[in-house]
Amino acid sequence: MKQDAFSKLHPAVNLLFFIGAICLGVLLQHPVYLLAGIFASGAYYLLLNGRKAIKNILLMIPLFMFITLFNPIVNTRGVTVLFTYFDRPYTLEALVYGVAVAATFVLMLLWFGCYGKVLTGDKFTCLFGNLAPSLSLLLVMVFRMIPNLLQKAKQIIGVRSSIGKGTSEKSSLKDKLQSGMTVIGVLTSWALEGSITTSDSMRSRGYGTSKRTSFTVYRVTKFDLVLTAVMLVLLGAVIGFAANGGMNAEFLPERNITPIKGVNIIGFIAYFVYLMIPTLLQITEVIQWKISESKI
Repeated sequence: MKQDAFSKLHPAVNLLFFIGAICLGVLLQHPVYLLAGIFASGAYYLLLNGRKAIKNILLMIPLFMFITLFNPIVNTRGVTVLFTYFDRPYTLEALVYGVAVAATFVLMLLWFGCYGKVLTGDKFTCLFGNLAPSLSLLLVMVFRMIPNLLQKAKQIIGVRSSIGKGTSEKSSLKDKLQSGMTVIGVLTSWALEGSITTSDSMRSRGYGTSKRTSFTVYRVTKFDLVLTAVMLVLLGAVIGFAANGGMNAEFLPERNITPIKGVNIIGFIAYFVYLMIPTLLQITEVIQWKISESKI
Protein backbone atom coordinates (compact mmCIF):
# COMPACT_ATOMS: atom_id res chain seq x y z
CA MET A 1 0.00 0.00 0.00
CA LYS A 2 1.33 3.42 -0.95
CA GLN A 3 1.70 5.59 2.12
CA ASP A 4 0.18 9.04 2.31
CA ALA A 5 2.10 12.02 3.67
CA PHE A 6 0.81 11.65 7.22
CA SER A 7 1.57 7.91 7.39
CA LYS A 8 5.22 8.64 6.56
CA LEU A 9 5.68 10.63 9.76
CA HIS A 10 7.05 9.20 12.98
CA PRO A 11 4.66 6.74 14.68
CA ALA A 12 4.57 8.91 17.82
CA VAL A 13 3.11 11.77 15.77
CA ASN A 14 0.51 9.44 14.27
CA LEU A 15 -0.43 8.11 17.69
CA LEU A 16 -0.74 11.59 19.20
CA PHE A 17 -3.10 12.66 16.43
CA PHE A 18 -5.40 9.66 16.78
CA ILE A 19 -5.49 9.92 20.57
CA GLY A 20 -6.60 13.55 20.26
CA ALA A 21 -9.07 12.91 17.43
CA ILE A 22 -10.70 9.87 19.05
CA CYS A 23 -10.88 11.31 22.58
CA LEU A 24 -12.30 14.65 21.41
CA GLY A 25 -14.72 12.85 19.11
CA VAL A 26 -16.15 10.95 22.08
CA LEU A 27 -16.20 13.88 24.51
CA LEU A 28 -17.54 16.65 22.26
CA GLN A 29 -21.22 16.01 21.56
CA HIS A 30 -21.89 19.41 19.98
CA PRO A 31 -23.65 18.86 16.61
CA VAL A 32 -21.35 21.25 14.73
CA TYR A 33 -18.25 19.54 16.10
CA LEU A 34 -19.66 16.11 15.29
CA LEU A 35 -20.35 17.23 11.73
CA ALA A 36 -16.81 18.58 11.42
CA GLY A 37 -15.43 15.32 12.80
CA ILE A 38 -17.40 13.17 10.35
CA PHE A 39 -16.30 15.39 7.45
CA ALA A 40 -12.60 15.26 8.41
CA SER A 41 -12.55 11.53 9.24
CA GLY A 42 -14.56 10.69 6.12
CA ALA A 43 -12.20 12.69 3.91
CA TYR A 44 -9.13 10.95 5.33
CA TYR A 45 -10.85 7.54 5.21
CA LEU A 46 -11.57 8.07 1.51
CA LEU A 47 -8.00 9.20 0.94
CA LEU A 48 -6.61 6.03 2.54
CA ASN A 49 -9.00 3.49 1.04
CA GLY A 50 -9.94 4.94 -2.33
CA ARG A 51 -13.17 3.95 -4.07
CA LYS A 52 -13.88 0.92 -1.89
CA ALA A 53 -14.30 3.32 1.05
CA ILE A 54 -17.44 4.73 -0.58
CA LYS A 55 -19.25 1.39 -0.14
CA ASN A 56 -18.24 1.19 3.52
CA ILE A 57 -19.43 4.74 4.18
CA LEU A 58 -22.76 4.08 2.45
CA LEU A 59 -23.23 1.02 4.68
CA MET A 60 -22.92 3.29 7.71
CA ILE A 61 -26.00 5.29 6.70
CA PRO A 62 -28.55 2.56 7.65
CA LEU A 63 -26.67 2.07 10.92
CA PHE A 64 -26.85 5.80 11.58
CA MET A 65 -30.59 5.86 10.89
CA PHE A 66 -31.25 2.81 13.07
CA ILE A 67 -29.43 4.25 16.11
CA THR A 68 -31.11 7.63 15.62
CA LEU A 69 -34.65 6.26 15.41
CA PHE A 70 -34.17 3.54 18.02
CA ASN A 71 -32.82 5.81 20.76
CA PRO A 72 -36.18 7.53 21.54
CA ILE A 73 -37.75 4.09 21.93
CA VAL A 74 -35.49 3.14 24.85
CA ASN A 75 -35.01 6.70 26.12
CA THR A 76 -38.28 8.54 26.78
CA ARG A 77 -36.79 11.65 28.40
CA GLY A 78 -37.62 15.00 26.81
CA VAL A 79 -40.27 17.70 26.95
CA THR A 80 -41.37 17.82 23.29
CA VAL A 81 -43.54 14.78 22.61
CA LEU A 82 -43.84 13.93 18.92
CA PHE A 83 -46.22 11.00 19.43
CA THR A 84 -46.92 8.18 21.87
CA TYR A 85 -46.78 4.40 21.46
CA PHE A 86 -48.02 1.96 24.08
CA ASP A 87 -48.43 4.97 26.39
CA ARG A 88 -44.72 5.80 26.00
CA PRO A 89 -43.64 9.21 24.65
CA TYR A 90 -41.44 9.53 21.58
CA THR A 91 -39.70 12.86 22.21
CA LEU A 92 -37.84 15.26 19.95
CA GLU A 93 -35.03 15.70 22.47
CA ALA A 94 -34.38 11.95 22.58
CA LEU A 95 -34.41 11.89 18.78
CA VAL A 96 -31.84 14.68 18.57
CA TYR A 97 -29.74 12.91 21.18
CA GLY A 98 -29.99 9.78 19.05
CA VAL A 99 -28.51 11.74 16.15
CA ALA A 100 -25.58 12.74 18.36
CA VAL A 101 -25.04 9.16 19.56
CA ALA A 102 -25.24 7.78 16.02
CA ALA A 103 -22.86 10.46 14.72
CA THR A 104 -20.37 9.63 17.47
CA PHE A 105 -20.57 5.92 16.63
CA VAL A 106 -19.99 6.55 12.91
CA LEU A 107 -17.18 8.96 13.75
CA MET A 108 -15.41 6.28 15.80
CA LEU A 109 -15.79 3.73 13.00
CA LEU A 110 -14.16 6.14 10.56
CA TRP A 111 -11.30 7.16 12.86
CA PHE A 112 -10.51 3.58 13.87
CA GLY A 113 -10.61 2.60 10.21
CA CYS A 114 -7.97 5.26 9.53
CA TYR A 115 -6.03 4.18 12.62
CA GLY A 116 -5.80 0.61 11.35
CA LYS A 117 -4.36 1.80 8.04
CA VAL A 118 -1.82 4.26 9.46
CA LEU A 119 -0.57 2.68 12.71
CA THR A 120 0.59 -0.71 11.44
CA GLY A 121 1.87 -3.48 13.68
CA ASP A 122 5.49 -2.53 13.07
CA LYS A 123 4.81 1.06 14.12
CA PHE A 124 3.01 -0.07 17.25
CA THR A 125 5.82 -2.40 18.30
CA CYS A 126 8.33 0.36 17.52
CA LEU A 127 6.59 2.59 20.06
CA PHE A 128 5.87 0.08 22.81
CA GLY A 129 7.98 -2.99 22.02
CA ASN A 130 10.76 -2.11 24.43
CA LEU A 131 8.46 -0.74 27.14
CA ALA A 132 6.08 -3.70 27.24
CA PRO A 133 7.16 -6.35 24.71
CA SER A 134 4.60 -8.98 25.71
CA LEU A 135 1.68 -6.52 25.77
CA SER A 136 2.65 -4.90 22.48
CA LEU A 137 2.99 -8.29 20.81
CA LEU A 138 -0.40 -9.37 22.18
CA LEU A 139 -2.12 -6.22 20.93
CA VAL A 140 -0.56 -6.52 17.49
CA MET A 141 -1.68 -10.14 17.23
CA VAL A 142 -5.20 -9.20 18.33
CA PHE A 143 -5.39 -6.36 15.77
CA ARG A 144 -4.42 -8.70 12.93
CA MET A 145 -6.40 -11.70 14.17
CA ILE A 146 -9.84 -10.71 12.84
CA PRO A 147 -8.66 -9.91 9.26
CA ASN A 148 -6.68 -13.16 9.18
CA LEU A 149 -9.61 -15.21 10.46
CA LEU A 150 -11.98 -13.68 7.91
CA GLN A 151 -9.55 -14.38 5.08
CA LYS A 152 -9.00 -17.96 6.24
CA ALA A 153 -12.76 -18.51 6.60
CA LYS A 154 -13.25 -17.46 2.96
CA GLN A 155 -10.57 -19.95 1.92
CA ILE A 156 -12.19 -22.77 3.89
CA ILE A 157 -15.63 -22.01 2.43
CA GLY A 158 -14.13 -21.90 -1.06
CA VAL A 159 -12.39 -25.25 -0.64
CA ARG A 160 -15.56 -26.90 0.72
CA SER A 161 -17.57 -25.54 -2.22
CA SER A 162 -15.01 -26.88 -4.71
CA ILE A 163 -15.40 -30.43 -3.36
CA GLY A 164 -19.18 -30.27 -3.27
CA LYS A 165 -19.65 -29.72 0.46
CA GLY A 166 -20.66 -26.09 0.29
CA THR A 167 -24.13 -24.60 0.72
CA SER A 168 -26.33 -22.55 -1.57
CA GLU A 169 -29.39 -20.35 -1.25
CA LYS A 170 -31.60 -23.43 -1.73
CA SER A 171 -29.95 -25.34 1.12
CA SER A 172 -31.98 -25.92 4.25
CA LEU A 173 -31.33 -24.06 7.47
CA LYS A 174 -30.02 -27.28 9.06
CA ASP A 175 -27.45 -27.75 6.28
CA LYS A 176 -26.32 -24.14 6.56
CA LEU A 177 -25.90 -24.44 10.32
CA GLN A 178 -23.95 -27.70 9.99
CA SER A 179 -21.71 -26.18 7.34
CA GLY A 180 -21.14 -23.08 9.45
CA MET A 181 -20.23 -25.12 12.51
CA THR A 182 -17.79 -27.17 10.43
CA VAL A 183 -16.13 -24.01 9.15
CA ILE A 184 -15.89 -22.60 12.69
CA GLY A 185 -14.39 -25.88 13.93
CA VAL A 186 -11.74 -25.92 11.20
CA LEU A 187 -11.03 -22.24 11.75
CA THR A 188 -10.60 -22.74 15.51
CA SER A 189 -8.23 -25.67 14.97
CA TRP A 190 -6.20 -23.63 12.49
CA ALA A 191 -6.01 -20.66 14.90
CA LEU A 192 -4.89 -22.83 17.84
CA GLU A 193 -2.33 -24.69 15.75
CA GLY A 194 -1.05 -21.39 14.35
CA SER A 195 -0.64 -19.90 17.82
CA ILE A 196 1.43 -22.91 18.96
CA THR A 197 3.60 -22.72 15.85
CA THR A 198 4.13 -18.98 16.33
CA SER A 199 5.02 -19.47 19.98
CA ASP A 200 7.57 -22.21 19.20
CA SER A 201 9.08 -20.14 16.39
CA MET A 202 9.44 -17.05 18.58
CA ARG A 203 10.96 -19.04 21.44
CA SER A 204 13.51 -20.65 19.12
CA ARG A 205 14.48 -17.22 17.80
CA GLY A 206 15.07 -15.88 21.28
CA TYR A 207 12.15 -13.48 21.57
CA GLY A 208 12.27 -11.49 24.82
CA THR A 209 15.89 -12.42 25.66
CA SER A 210 17.25 -9.03 24.60
CA LYS A 211 16.17 -5.58 23.49
CA ARG A 212 14.12 -5.85 20.33
CA THR A 213 14.67 -3.92 17.11
CA SER A 214 12.22 -2.73 14.45
CA PHE A 215 12.10 -3.84 10.85
CA THR A 216 11.79 -0.19 9.85
CA VAL A 217 13.91 2.50 11.47
CA TYR A 218 11.80 5.54 12.33
CA ARG A 219 13.70 8.75 12.98
CA VAL A 220 12.30 11.95 14.42
CA THR A 221 12.69 14.82 11.96
CA LYS A 222 12.37 18.57 12.40
CA PHE A 223 9.02 18.44 10.64
CA ASP A 224 7.80 15.85 13.17
CA LEU A 225 8.76 18.16 16.03
CA VAL A 226 7.14 21.21 14.41
CA LEU A 227 3.93 19.33 13.61
CA THR A 228 3.81 17.90 17.14
CA ALA A 229 4.10 21.41 18.56
CA VAL A 230 1.32 22.64 16.26
CA MET A 231 -0.96 19.75 17.26
CA LEU A 232 -0.31 20.38 20.97
CA VAL A 233 -1.17 24.07 20.54
CA LEU A 234 -4.38 23.23 18.70
CA LEU A 235 -5.30 20.61 21.29
CA GLY A 236 -4.62 23.09 24.08
CA ALA A 237 -6.89 25.66 22.40
CA VAL A 238 -9.71 23.14 21.97
CA ILE A 239 -9.43 21.92 25.57
CA GLY A 240 -9.35 25.52 26.82
CA PHE A 241 -12.52 26.52 24.97
CA ALA A 242 -14.23 23.28 26.01
CA ALA A 243 -13.37 23.93 29.66
CA ASN A 244 -14.88 27.41 29.39
CA GLY A 245 -18.18 26.01 28.08
CA GLY A 246 -17.73 27.04 24.47
CA MET A 247 -18.59 23.56 23.20
CA ASN A 248 -21.34 22.46 25.59
CA ALA A 249 -24.33 20.57 24.25
CA GLU A 250 -27.16 19.12 26.35
CA PHE A 251 -30.07 17.24 24.83
CA LEU A 252 -32.01 15.80 27.75
CA PRO A 253 -34.44 16.68 29.18
CA GLU A 254 -34.20 19.97 27.24
CA ARG A 255 -31.94 21.06 24.42
CA ASN A 256 -29.24 23.51 25.42
CA ILE A 257 -26.59 23.84 22.71
CA THR A 258 -23.96 26.58 22.88
CA PRO A 259 -23.94 28.59 19.63
CA ILE A 260 -20.70 28.76 17.65
CA LYS A 261 -20.20 32.51 17.50
CA GLY A 262 -17.88 35.19 18.82
CA VAL A 263 -14.70 33.84 20.41
CA ASN A 264 -16.10 30.30 20.25
CA ILE A 265 -15.37 30.33 16.52
CA ILE A 266 -11.65 30.21 17.37
CA GLY A 267 -12.14 26.95 19.26
CA PHE A 268 -14.04 25.43 16.35
CA ILE A 269 -11.37 26.49 13.84
CA ALA A 270 -8.65 24.97 16.05
CA TYR A 271 -10.60 21.71 16.26
CA PHE A 272 -11.31 21.53 12.54
CA VAL A 273 -7.72 22.36 11.55
CA TYR A 274 -6.44 19.68 13.93
CA LEU A 275 -8.68 17.01 12.40
CA MET A 276 -7.79 18.05 8.85
CA ILE A 277 -4.01 17.79 9.37
CA PRO A 278 -3.59 14.37 7.64
CA THR A 279 -5.73 15.38 4.66
CA LEU A 280 -4.09 18.80 4.34
CA LEU A 281 -0.62 17.22 4.39
CA GLN A 282 -1.58 14.87 1.57
CA ILE A 283 -3.14 17.68 -0.49
CA THR A 284 0.04 19.75 -0.02
CA GLU A 285 2.22 16.84 -1.10
CA VAL A 286 0.11 16.23 -4.22
CA ILE A 287 0.27 19.92 -5.15
CA GLN A 288 4.05 19.98 -4.69
CA TRP A 289 4.36 16.86 -6.85
CA LYS A 290 2.24 18.37 -9.62
CA ILE A 291 4.34 21.54 -9.55
CA SER A 292 7.52 19.44 -9.78
CA GLU A 293 6.08 17.49 -12.73
CA SER A 294 5.21 20.69 -14.56
CA LYS A 295 8.81 21.90 -14.28
CA ILE A 296 10.23 18.76 -15.91
